[in-house]
Amino acid sequence: MADTPFSLSFLLLLLLSLSPLSLQFQANIAAADLQALKAIRNSLTDIPLRRSPSGAGFFSTWDFSSSDPCSFTGVVCDLGRVTILSLGTGRSDSPGLAGSLPPAISDLSELTQLILFPGIVTGPIPPQLGRLRNLRVLSLTNNRLTGAIPATLSALLHLHTLDISHNQLSGIIPATLTKLPELKILILSSNQFSGEIPTDISSPLLHLDLKSNKLNGTLPALPSSIRYLSLSENSLWGPLRNGLDSLSELVYLDLSVNRFNGPIPFSLFSHPSLSSLLLQRNSFSGVVPPPSSDSIIPVMFGAGSVVDLSHNNLTGEMPAIFAGAETLFLNNNRFTGPVPAEYVKSVSSGSTTTLYLQHNFISEFPLEPGTVLPDTAALCLSYNCMDPPATVQSCPASAGAPLSRPPWQCPQLKSP
Repeated sequence: MADTPFSLSFLLLLLLSLSPLSLQFQANIAAADLQALKAIRNSLTDIPLRRSPSGAGFFSTWDFSSSDPCSFTGVVCDLGRVTILSLGTGRSDSPGLAGSLPPAISDLSELTQLILFPGIVTGPIPPQLGRLRNLRVLSLTNNRLTGAIPATLSALLHLHTLDISHNQLSGIIPATLTKLPELKILILSSNQFSGEIPTDISSPLLHLDLKSNKLNGTLPALPSSIRYLSLSENSLWGPLRNGLDSLSELVYLDLSVNRFNGPIPFSLFSHPSLSSLLLQRNSFSGVVPPPSSDSIIPVMFGAGSVVDLSHNNLTGEMPAIFAGAETLFLNNNRFTGPVPAEYVKSVSSGSTTTLYLQHNFISEFPLEPGTVLPDTAALCLSYNCMDPPATVQSCPASAGAPLSRPPWQCPQLKSP
């Protein structure tokens, strides 16, 4: 009997050593985080692969009975707290996840990044996400989320990136959202947002993408820090005035497919960093800066640059300012006179690979006899006030026919 205490102690130690591994693993993660991960697993599911319905999905490693939750796919921990959560693989061959986002995500209080990869996740963005005060990146793209942007997201004072593009979200853009002190990337494109763009944007934005929504109103003043700006495919209107003057760092500007009108401000062409200028399918009118203008420092468009001013009401002779742009669309305007020699030289040298000038009132394309354009050149001159050199043309099907305008539309072709 004297050996009983020792035997009991040995037995207890043996039992402890044989305890489920899950108890050891779960001790490595905070209890609140563990419960949050379980709620996420219950709320989301893998979409089966068509080619292999039984193939391993994203949640195949999420085994709470025998695995360390901090080793789950998409989970990154620091000192037992989940700091990064990536839901889905993001691979092109993965159909993503289905289900909805549970409010319990907000219990991951040390989370700095929350990423949901493309899938068919439905329902609203949980307003409880506003509790994640350490959140720096919130990306919920290419799913089927609905509802409005929760006002609570305006409490995320350390938020750097918000990307909720390609969903079915609606409502207005909260004015408080564009006042977050550290927000630099805001992508709300391809949703159903309506109303006006907030007029008092104080966030230090570098990248603003509101493309393909139902926004209206005029262009507000924007932070001078912006480098990428896309507002295309909305119902924005009015003249641009001087709302773009202060954007000295601008590299990419897309205001296409809206209802902007009036002249294109000369100051827009004084941004030396600008390499993509997309203003097509608006109602801009008037002339663009002439090459001899002393009021601006011309943009030096070069390799990789894209300029599209097509489908507007621009008039006058074409300025040489766009010569050197790799891709240049000036078609479907009211430009007159000869094509600047700089354009011809740029196409001949291969610097400009696409030059569309169709549907204008151009009188001449001064191509030297015997000049052979590069095979890579796409040149279209049809339906102007001249007989285009058909042998060098490479027009899209939308250019249509005939090749030249009728003489009565072209003063220089009218019979005396």
